[in-house]
This record gives sequence, structure tokens and C-alpha cells, in this order.
Amino acid sequence: MSVTAVRFTLARQEAEAFADALMEFNCLSVSVEDAEAGTQNEQPIFGEPGAEPGFWALCDVAAHFPPDEDVAAALAACAEVLELEVPAYSVELLADIDWVRANQAQFQPIAVSERLWIVPSWHALDPLPAGALPIQIDPGAAFGTGSHPTTRLCLRWLEAQLGRRPTASVLDYGCGSGILAIAALKLGAGAAVGVDIDDQALITARHNADVNEVAATFLSASDPHPAAADLVVANILSHPLIMLAPFLARCVQPGGAMALSGILAHQADDVVAAYSRWISLSVAAQDEDWVCLSGDRPA
Repeated sequence: MSVTAVRFTLARQEAEAFADALMEFNCLSVSVEDAEAGTQNEQPIFGEPGAEPGFWALCDVAAHFPPDEDVAAALAACAEVLELEVPAYSVELLADIDWVRANQAQFQPIAVSERLWIVPSWHALDPLPAGALPIQIDPGAAFGTGSHPTTRLCLRWLEAQLGRRPTASVLDYGCGSGILAIAALKLGAGAAVGVDIDDQALITARHNADVNEVAATFLSASDPHPAAADLVVANILSHPLIMLAPFLARCVQPGGAMALSGILAHQADDVVAAYSRWISLSVAAQDEDWVCLSGDRPA
């Protein structure tokens, strides 16, 4: 199909944040390049693990949308979430190309940790190191492929927590592709529930659970509230996390733990303050400009 290409230039940190946010708004693909040299980032938004990020002063962002997408509305929504101005941008309708193959080329197996690997279905599992725990997730209609820093942060947090709390129950609020709930069960969780407001995300998450042969449960946010869990993780964005603070805090069992991500480093203090009445959060880890906050609910 033809696609709408949107291009704009921003300072590096703002460009990467904008590119990340665009994937939440029906963006088919996005890339970030050095505006001066015109060479692609060694660690683009969807790139190979282990590369060091570039530190360019200015970056060009190229995003591709379905031809009928309201790109102005998508850019405005991203700007509002990130508390930035809408950048000056250009729009171009591109002719048909093999977008399936072009998109697949962006996604390679990702080593989240020494044990956890995210593997698209078109890659064989054979080259993975001994002892690797593969999670098969394809990029698609829901956020969460393992390539984004916030997803990696939450996966590492779950791995560490389930190492200390084997068979703990897990709630993933804003589950997207279901990757966190699926990973939790592969890491030994006793039960895992994912919740999302997007019906298409729930369909994708259930499919991914079947592919990975795990019995995760996925619910709509409009369904009856799930039971409190030992471990609660929410990888959304700072504004909805702040609004959901009273609810999400109650979802953590007394003595349980919480992790929140989708938060830029400069937004962390506001999120910490929103939860301080119930849980004392602090920065557990940082990946690029994104942080993961975590804390325990008093028993």
C-alpha cells in the first residue's frame, strides 16, 4: 500500500522521545538520523542491541503512516504527551513498496539480558546461546516488541523480582502486545494478567500468549478489576500513570512490588510524588532517556 511519510528535525533527545511516542499513534515505522551527516543512528528506535547511541546535536525523524491517517492529530497528541511544541514538518505520499519486508528488516533478535531474548517469528531460534529464554513477539498492532528501552527496563525488573519471588502473581496494566505478562510466566510467575483499553492489543496479546504456549489472561480495562497482584508493572506514559496512581497502588498486594515505566527522566519526580501516599518509588534503572521507577507496598 502507499504510505504517508512525515519528516521533521529536532534536538537529539526530543527527536528520540518524539519517535518513541509516535509508535503509540498508528505509526508504521520510524527512523532517527544525524541531521548533519545523514547517517543513521547506530541504535535507532528499532535497532540491534548493544550499540552505543549517538549524541548528535540535531536529528532528522522520518515516520510512516497509513495513507488516511490524520498525521497532524498524531503529532499534536505526541507533543502534548511529551510537553513539547509540534515541530515544523513535511508530508509526502509515497508509492507502494514491500513494507512487510522493509519493516521486518528493522527487527532482529534482541538480548534483553543474558537469559531473556525477544525473537521475531521469522528468525530461527537455533543461533541463541545455551540457556536463553526466547519470547516470540512480532511487531504489529500493539506496543511492546522488546526493542523499546521502557520494555527492556520492565523485563529486567520482572526477571530480578521473579528470581526473588518465585511463583509470584503479576499484573501488567497497559499490556499492549502482552510481552511482559508472557515473559513473567516464562520466568516462573504463578499467574499473569494483562489489562489494556485497546481491543486490538488484547487480540494481539492473546495470540502472542498462544504462540509462546503460556496461559496468560488478558482483560479489557472496562472489565471487572483484576485481583491485586504480588508484582504490578505498568509501562504506559507519565500522564496516565499519574492519573491512575490511586487505582494502580491498590492493585499491589501488601508486601508486593510495583514498577512503572514509559517515563522520561525529567518526569520521574512528578510520578514519584503522585504515588508517595501509597508506595515510595525511586529510579530503579535508566535506559537512554527513559527510567523505570519501582518500590514496595508496605505489608
